[in-house]
Amino acid sequence: MERRKLLVSTGALAIGGVAGCLDGDDQPDESGETTASGSDEQPVVNGEAYPTMNYDDVDVPLAPLEDVYEWYDSDAVSVVDTRSEHQYEVSHIAGAALSPAPTGPDSDDPVEAWDEDGLIVTYCVCPHAMAVQRAAALIQDGYENVYALDEGFNAWIEAGYPLEGDDVDEELPAFDVQGRTDPAYEGEFVWIRDPVTGQREPGQIDADGRYEMTLYFTDVDDDTVLEVDGPEYTHELTLAEITSDVITA
Repeated sequence: MERRKLLVSTGALAIGGVAGCLDGDDQPDESGETTASGSDEQPVVNGEAYPTMNYDDVDVPLAPLEDVYEWYDSDAVSVVDTRSEHQYEVSHIAGAALSPAPTGPDSDDPVEAWDEDGLIVTYCVCPHAMAVQRAAALIQDGYENVYALDEGFNAWIEAGYPLEGDDVDEELPAFDVQGRTDPAYEGEFVWIRDPVTGQREPGQIDADGRYEMTLYFTDVDDDTVLEVDGPEYTHELTLAEITSDVITA
């Protein structure tokens, strides 16, 4: 079984490393900042390193909220919501396109119409897992300036930044989940899904076989039956069962 792990590296990648934001012709200006060549509309980015997260052998830089909003406010970035269609319809960053993790929809992916050298930021609520998975896939597909929003969607909401959706005033519910499985699956993911709405959240398995996640699911109650999809098993449990005890394989 192919294993895909998320690994964090703090300060391991200066802007323009794996994400390809800068090329050999880019030079810092007198303030020590650098602008990506080829477009006057690209944002000016500090030369300091962003932390990165590795997925599927791709290092994805994690851009902080303040930088992402600066890019957004200057119309210099395209934003990708990596969650489910249901979650997107409830609330999303205004203007964001839906392209679910890890590789987008089976057809009609809006990202396919975007320039490969344009600035792209992915986000989820996790705050990293799905955003990094989608960003890694985009980088593998040839997109050169891809980042994941470091703090996640909740930080955007709390900052009062622009939102769209059917219920943007609704606070995202949060259900904490703990589970345990075979440590041999370290680095792989357990997904919990609502089969009716398509909502889903991943939790990565630690070295001791434990995993934790928070479900930001709407329109669910204690009796909602959810799927717990591990590396080699699937359980059907109610939300009450999932949140009241440690899930075991």
